[in-house]
Amino acid sequence: MRFRPSADLLAPELTPAQEMVLLARALWREGYRDHLAGHITRNMGDGTLLCNPWLLTWQEFRPEDVLRIDLDGTLLEGVWPVPLGIPLHLALHRVRPDVQFVVHNHSEFGTVWSDLGEIPPAYDQSSTLGGGELVLVDEYDGAVNSTEAAVKAVSGLGDADLALLGGHGVLVVGSTARAVFLRAVALEQRSKNAWMVRAARGPEKAALPDWWVDRQRRSDGNGFHGFWEAAVRVELRDDPELEQHILSRTD
Repeated sequence: MRFRPSADLLAPELTPAQEMVLLARALWREGYRDHLAGHITRNMGDGTLLCNPWLLTWQEFRPEDVLRIDLDGTLLEGVWPVPLGIPLHLALHRVRPDVQFVVHNHSEFGTVWSDLGEIPPAYDQSSTLGGGELVLVDEYDGAVNSTEAAVKAVSGLGDADLALLGGHGVLVVGSTARAVFLRAVALEQRSKNAWMVRAARGPEKAALPDWWVDRQRRSDGNGFHGFWEAAVRVELRDDPELEQHILSRTD
Protein backbone atom coordinates (compact mmCIF):
# COMPACT_ATOMS: atom_id res chain seq x y z
CA MET A 1 0.00 0.00 0.00
CA ARG A 2 1.28 3.44 -0.93
CA PHE A 3 0.03 6.80 0.26
CA ARG A 4 -1.79 8.72 -2.48
CA PRO A 5 -2.13 12.47 -1.88
CA SER A 6 -5.46 14.17 -2.46
CA ALA A 7 -6.72 17.72 -2.36
CA ASP A 8 -7.87 17.10 1.21
CA LEU A 9 -4.88 15.16 2.51
CA LEU A 10 -1.42 15.95 1.16
CA ALA A 11 0.42 13.70 3.63
CA PRO A 12 -0.58 10.98 6.10
CA GLU A 13 -1.54 11.96 9.61
CA LEU A 14 1.51 11.51 11.81
CA THR A 15 2.12 10.68 15.45
CA PRO A 16 4.54 13.00 17.30
CA ALA A 17 7.31 10.39 17.00
CA GLN A 18 6.71 9.90 13.27
CA GLU A 19 6.72 13.66 12.76
CA MET A 20 10.08 13.93 14.55
CA VAL A 21 11.61 11.25 12.34
CA LEU A 22 10.35 12.72 9.08
CA LEU A 23 11.53 16.19 10.10
CA ALA A 24 15.02 14.87 10.79
CA ARG A 25 15.19 12.91 7.55
CA ALA A 26 13.84 15.76 5.43
CA LEU A 27 16.35 18.20 6.95
CA TRP A 28 19.20 15.74 6.38
CA ARG A 29 18.31 15.93 2.69
CA GLU A 30 18.39 19.74 2.87
CA GLY A 31 21.97 19.98 4.17
CA TYR A 32 21.52 19.36 7.90
CA ARG A 33 23.82 16.36 7.88
CA ASP A 34 27.00 16.82 9.87
CA HIS A 35 27.39 13.12 10.64
CA LEU A 36 26.23 12.40 14.22
CA ALA A 37 25.79 16.07 15.13
CA GLY A 38 22.42 17.70 15.60
CA HIS A 39 19.42 17.59 17.88
CA ILE A 40 15.69 18.04 17.46
CA THR A 41 13.34 18.45 20.41
CA ARG A 42 9.57 18.67 20.59
CA ASN A 43 7.82 20.09 23.64
CA MET A 44 5.04 17.72 24.66
CA GLY A 45 3.45 20.25 27.03
CA ASP A 46 3.67 18.02 30.09
CA GLY A 47 7.20 18.80 31.24
CA THR A 48 8.73 16.30 28.82
CA LEU A 49 10.41 16.53 25.43
CA LEU A 50 10.80 14.14 22.54
CA CYS A 51 14.27 14.10 21.01
CA ASN A 52 16.45 12.16 18.62
CA PRO A 53 19.12 9.91 20.16
CA TRP A 54 22.86 10.08 20.19
CA LEU A 55 24.74 7.60 17.94
CA LEU A 56 22.25 7.59 15.04
CA THR A 57 22.36 9.90 12.02
CA TRP A 58 19.18 11.75 11.13
CA GLN A 59 19.01 9.72 7.92
CA GLU A 60 18.66 6.39 9.76
CA PHE A 61 16.47 7.64 12.63
CA ARG A 62 13.20 5.69 13.02
CA PRO A 63 10.06 6.13 15.19
CA GLU A 64 11.11 3.42 17.62
CA ASP A 65 14.35 5.36 18.27
CA VAL A 66 12.62 8.50 19.56
CA LEU A 67 13.49 9.36 23.16
CA ARG A 68 11.39 11.06 25.81
CA ILE A 69 13.29 13.13 28.38
CA ASP A 70 12.43 15.59 31.13
CA LEU A 71 13.64 19.19 31.33
CA ASP A 72 16.71 18.04 33.28
CA GLY A 73 17.71 15.78 30.41
CA THR A 74 16.86 12.56 32.26
CA LEU A 75 15.90 9.70 29.96
CA LEU A 76 12.31 8.59 30.59
CA GLU A 77 11.62 6.42 27.54
CA GLY A 78 13.88 4.93 24.87
CA VAL A 79 16.91 2.69 24.53
CA TRP A 80 19.53 5.09 23.11
CA PRO A 81 21.72 7.64 24.91
CA VAL A 82 20.53 11.24 25.15
CA PRO A 83 22.41 13.55 22.74
CA LEU A 84 25.51 15.21 24.18
CA GLY A 85 24.43 18.70 23.15
CA ILE A 86 20.98 18.53 24.72
CA PRO A 87 21.75 21.27 27.33
CA LEU A 88 21.24 23.85 24.56
CA HIS A 89 17.68 22.64 24.01
CA LEU A 90 16.92 22.23 27.69
CA ALA A 91 17.99 25.80 28.40
CA LEU A 92 15.83 27.13 25.58
CA HIS A 93 12.71 25.16 26.49
CA ARG A 94 13.00 26.31 30.11
CA VAL A 95 12.97 30.02 29.26
CA ARG A 96 10.64 29.80 26.25
CA PRO A 97 7.96 27.22 27.09
CA ASP A 98 5.89 28.46 24.13
CA VAL A 99 8.42 27.01 21.68
CA GLN A 100 7.32 23.61 20.39
CA PHE A 101 10.18 22.57 18.10
CA VAL A 102 13.90 23.30 18.33
CA VAL A 103 16.35 22.23 15.62
CA HIS A 104 20.12 22.46 15.95
CA ASN A 105 22.70 21.21 13.48
CA HIS A 106 25.81 22.25 11.57
CA SER A 107 24.18 22.77 8.19
CA GLU A 108 26.50 22.99 5.21
CA PHE A 109 26.15 26.67 4.29
CA GLY A 110 24.66 28.01 7.49
CA THR A 111 27.80 26.91 9.30
CA VAL A 112 29.96 28.79 6.78
CA TRP A 113 28.25 32.03 7.82
CA SER A 114 28.49 31.14 11.49
CA ASP A 115 32.23 30.67 10.93
CA LEU A 116 32.39 34.06 9.21
CA GLY A 117 30.48 35.65 12.05
CA GLU A 118 28.08 37.32 9.60
CA ILE A 119 24.38 37.19 8.85
CA PRO A 120 23.89 36.36 5.15
CA PRO A 121 21.74 38.76 3.11
CA ALA A 122 18.46 37.35 1.78
CA TYR A 123 18.81 37.80 -1.97
CA ASP A 124 15.66 36.01 -3.14
CA GLN A 125 12.12 35.32 -1.98
CA SER A 126 12.66 31.65 -1.19
CA SER A 127 15.42 32.63 1.22
CA THR A 128 12.89 34.57 3.30
CA LEU A 129 10.22 31.87 3.64
CA GLY A 130 9.10 30.84 7.09
CA GLY A 131 9.70 34.21 8.65
CA GLY A 132 11.25 34.84 12.02
CA GLU A 133 14.13 37.00 13.19
CA LEU A 134 17.67 35.80 12.43
CA VAL A 135 20.45 36.77 14.83
CA LEU A 136 24.14 36.04 15.25
CA VAL A 137 25.13 34.60 18.63
CA ASP A 138 28.83 34.60 19.43
CA GLU A 139 28.43 31.77 21.87
CA TYR A 140 31.35 29.39 21.58
CA ASP A 141 32.27 29.40 25.25
CA GLY A 142 32.53 25.72 26.01
CA ALA A 143 31.80 22.16 25.02
CA VAL A 144 28.38 21.23 23.66
CA ASN A 145 27.49 19.48 26.93
CA SER A 146 28.20 22.62 28.98
CA THR A 147 25.08 23.94 30.71
CA GLU A 148 26.75 27.30 31.31
CA ALA A 149 27.59 27.72 27.62
CA ALA A 150 24.05 26.65 26.67
CA VAL A 151 22.45 29.22 28.96
CA LYS A 152 24.65 31.97 27.53
CA ALA A 153 23.76 30.97 23.95
CA VAL A 154 20.04 30.99 24.72
CA SER A 155 20.40 34.40 26.35
CA GLY A 156 22.01 35.65 23.15
CA LEU A 157 19.13 34.23 21.11
CA GLY A 158 16.58 36.23 23.11
CA ASP A 159 13.18 36.18 21.40
CA ALA A 160 14.61 35.46 17.93
CA ASP A 161 13.53 32.43 15.91
CA LEU A 162 16.73 31.60 14.03
CA ALA A 163 20.36 31.94 15.01
CA LEU A 164 23.82 31.44 13.64
CA LEU A 165 25.93 30.20 16.54
CA GLY A 166 29.40 31.60 15.99
CA GLY A 167 31.95 28.92 15.08
CA HIS A 168 29.35 26.26 15.69
CA GLY A 169 26.19 25.92 13.58
CA VAL A 170 22.56 27.00 13.42
CA LEU A 171 19.50 26.98 15.67
CA VAL A 172 15.89 27.21 14.47
CA VAL A 173 12.65 27.23 16.48
CA GLY A 174 9.02 26.93 15.41
CA SER A 175 5.52 26.21 16.63
CA THR A 176 5.00 23.19 14.35
CA ALA A 177 7.01 20.76 12.26
CA ARG A 178 5.76 22.64 9.19
CA ALA A 179 7.07 25.97 10.51
CA VAL A 180 10.45 24.81 11.75
CA PHE A 181 11.08 22.83 8.56
CA LEU A 182 10.27 25.80 6.31
CA ARG A 183 12.43 28.13 8.39
CA ALA A 184 15.35 25.72 8.46
CA VAL A 185 15.21 25.11 4.70
CA ALA A 186 14.95 28.83 3.98
CA LEU A 187 17.90 29.57 6.26
CA GLU A 188 20.08 27.06 4.45
CA GLN A 189 18.97 28.35 1.04
CA ARG A 190 19.62 31.92 2.17
CA SER A 191 23.08 30.95 3.36
CA LYS A 192 23.92 29.03 0.18
CA ASN A 193 22.66 31.68 -2.23
CA ALA A 194 24.35 34.50 -0.33
CA TRP A 195 27.63 32.61 -0.48
CA MET A 196 27.26 32.10 -4.21
CA VAL A 197 26.48 35.78 -4.75
CA ARG A 198 29.56 36.74 -2.74
CA ALA A 199 31.72 34.29 -4.68
CA ALA A 200 30.43 35.85 -7.91
CA ARG A 201 31.28 39.32 -6.52
CA GLY A 202 27.65 40.34 -6.73
CA PRO A 203 25.93 43.15 -4.84
CA GLU A 204 26.32 43.34 -1.09
CA LYS A 205 22.71 44.47 -0.61
CA ALA A 206 19.84 42.21 -1.57
CA ALA A 207 17.44 43.41 -4.25
CA LEU A 208 14.32 42.42 -2.32
CA PRO A 209 12.16 45.41 -1.29
CA ASP A 210 12.02 46.25 2.41
CA TRP A 211 8.23 45.74 2.53
CA TRP A 212 8.63 42.12 1.38
CA VAL A 213 11.39 41.35 3.87
CA ASP A 214 9.41 42.91 6.74
CA ARG A 215 6.27 40.98 5.83
CA GLN A 216 8.14 37.69 5.64
CA ARG A 217 9.94 38.33 8.92
CA ARG A 218 6.58 38.56 10.71
CA SER A 219 5.41 35.16 9.40
CA ASP A 220 5.07 32.32 11.90
CA GLY A 221 6.04 29.78 9.23
CA ASN A 222 2.69 28.00 9.14
CA GLY A 223 1.18 29.68 6.10
CA PHE A 224 2.88 27.71 3.31
CA HIS A 225 0.56 24.71 3.15
CA GLY A 226 2.05 21.90 1.06
CA PHE A 227 5.77 22.60 1.51
CA TRP A 228 6.22 20.33 4.53
CA GLU A 229 3.77 17.77 3.19
CA ALA A 230 5.71 17.43 -0.06
CA ALA A 231 8.88 16.74 1.93
CA VAL A 232 7.05 14.06 3.93
CA ARG A 233 5.94 12.33 0.72
CA VAL A 234 9.50 12.31 -0.63
CA GLU A 235 10.81 10.62 2.49
CA LEU A 236 8.04 8.03 2.45
CA ARG A 237 8.62 7.20 -1.21
CA ASP A 238 12.30 6.65 -0.46
CA ASP A 239 11.60 4.33 2.48
CA PRO A 240 8.61 2.05 1.80
CA GLU A 241 9.15 0.26 5.11
CA LEU A 242 8.74 3.53 7.00
CA GLU A 243 5.74 4.40 4.87
CA GLN A 244 4.06 1.10 5.75
CA HIS A 245 4.83 1.68 9.43
CA ILE A 246 3.07 5.05 9.26
CA LEU A 247 0.10 3.94 7.16
CA SER A 248 -0.53 0.95 9.40
CA ARG A 249 -0.97 3.34 12.35
CA THR A 250 -3.05 5.97 10.58
CA ASP A 251 -5.53 3.92 8.49
